[in-house]
Amino acid sequence: MTMSTFRTETNLLAMFEAQAAAEGDSPFLWQKQDGVYRPWSWRRVAAEAAHLARALHQLGLEPGDRVVLVAENRPEWCIADLAILGAGGITVPAYTTNTERDHAYILGHSEASMVVCAGRSLAKRLIAAIKESPSVKGLLLIEPIDDLGELPVPATTWADALALGERSPAVPGAAAIQPDDVACFIYTSGTGGTPKGVMQTHRNIQSNLEGATELLSHIGLGNKETFLSFLPLSHSYEHTAGQFFPISLGAEIYYAEGVETLSTNLVEAKPTILTCVPRLYEVLRQKILTGVNRQGGLKKRLFEQAVAIGTRRYDQGGRLGPVDAMADALLERLVRTKVSERFGGRLKAMVSGGAPLNYEVGLFFASLGLPVLQGYGQTEAAPVISVNVPGRAKLDTVGPPLRGVEIRFAEDGEIQVRGANVMKGYWKDEENTSRTVVDGWLHTGDVGVLDADGYLKITDRKKDIIVNSGGDNVSPQRVEGILLLEPEIGQALIYGDRRPYLVALITPDPAFIQSFGRQAGKSRDLAVLAEDPDFRQQIGEAVKRANANLSAIERIRRFEIMPEVFSVENGLMTPTMKLRRPHIIERHRALLEGLYTAGK
Repeated sequence: MTMSTFRTETNLLAMFEAQAAAEGDSPFLWQKQDGVYRPWSWRRVAAEAAHLARALHQLGLEPGDRVVLVAENRPEWCIADLAILGAGGITVPAYTTNTERDHAYILGHSEASMVVCAGRSLAKRLIAAIKESPSVKGLLLIEPIDDLGELPVPATTWADALALGERSPAVPGAAAIQPDDVACFIYTSGTGGTPKGVMQTHRNIQSNLEGATELLSHIGLGNKETFLSFLPLSHSYEHTAGQFFPISLGAEIYYAEGVETLSTNLVEAKPTILTCVPRLYEVLRQKILTGVNRQGGLKKRLFEQAVAIGTRRYDQGGRLGPVDAMADALLERLVRTKVSERFGGRLKAMVSGGAPLNYEVGLFFASLGLPVLQGYGQTEAAPVISVNVPGRAKLDTVGPPLRGVEIRFAEDGEIQVRGANVMKGYWKDEENTSRTVVDGWLHTGDVGVLDADGYLKITDRKKDIIVNSGGDNVSPQRVEGILLLEPEIGQALIYGDRRPYLVALITPDPAFIQSFGRQAGKSRDLAVLAEDPDFRQQIGEAVKRANANLSAIERIRRFEIMPEVFSVENGLMTPTMKLRRPHIIERHRALLEGLYTAGK
């Protein structure tokens, strides 16, 4: 196999241009059009990025200006990002799920001079926000939109911008970019307070790329690797691992149509490397189990045997007895190969990041021969800090630090990180910057330990730890993770700080809602089912099963079924599917407190 060439140029744009020159007309970006994936070549992407950079300069973009970019994952997202860098600007990605208020905050806080946007619904929310943002001087529309009414700033279509750039003089581009120049502001997703604008430099991101390349060299990175991009590119994890990492390898990127089509797109794209958040691994696991249970019979028994033997193999350090080894070889063909095909059949690594991966979920995929590598990072670290080593993964850890990343621990166990990946700081927030990065060390807010092999294990999140009335510490993420292993439970939030026991807010799994309604001949409306005694009893049984795997202080004594799910739309989840814990507690405080007085 021809090994992929990692580019070590001094900035991200130079890295891309070097790869584009080497790859030429080879496929680079794949987008679904008329039901079929069609490629954009490296040459086409490079030409459009260069033309767009010239156009942005002609439209008034000055070096250091911020450009807010709002679009779903698609080729134009990558091209716009590269073009903004080429014009000397700084990309400010924004989530497509942002409200008008969210957009107004980011536009105002970043003092953006321009906005790049796709789609009518996105444009309408942005235009309302632009009216409140005097710094914005222009709008670039990826598609022409006719019914937006009177616009507060001049608008240019993508096609017109490319035409303008084609007849305009060249810009300095990559030659003018220094390694410590800011490449982007990544706004934190705001699980708690106001989002902060993390300033990531070219050096920050490239240090991550170099470390990841060395780590994944164990799987034989080759030409061509294939990625499936479906996490929001406005998130640091996808921006680095799902866009610039593939660029650094000369890899191909397929853009998923959406989370709901992920299973289909996996088969179509056949990725070799998959970057994912734990919640999506949990969803994929549940889909597999639901399908197996529906089949029943021999297929179900073979599947369960494959999981059982695979689990023993992991527990025994890769070794199996002669009987298990013979059965395992047969199950490889009958079960694991078919499961692998559901992921495209070519996976070399399934990297999990963004939140803790439940041990049982990781073990499930590992037992089926799928190469899950849990990692750890923060936006402030561009974002990767550590990742498990292929072939030597330890599922209860987040692996050793990347090359060039140092780790130390404060007296209270807080993980502190130093390296070229540590951010330049928070935009317009020296106070938080000086508190978060002290003498070059990033204070992560996470608590952990290194094991004997130098693998990092996260034990708690300082601000999320529940201290009950007896003084015992409880990790809500661990308890919630165990609850989520039960097929009836879709989401869970644990509460109990300074209280004698834990309570929970639970939203049922959508598949369970449908099956219960079908079998019982009852409504499938969650608001109705939440009050149904039979439905509540089944959720209660699921909580009991979870409690059997928890210690006495971790067990859930009372719970409430929520009449609606926690979602991005109602402001109770981030776009990367993390619970906005403080928001949920504040909104439902009376309900939570009521669980301690019920029955008294």
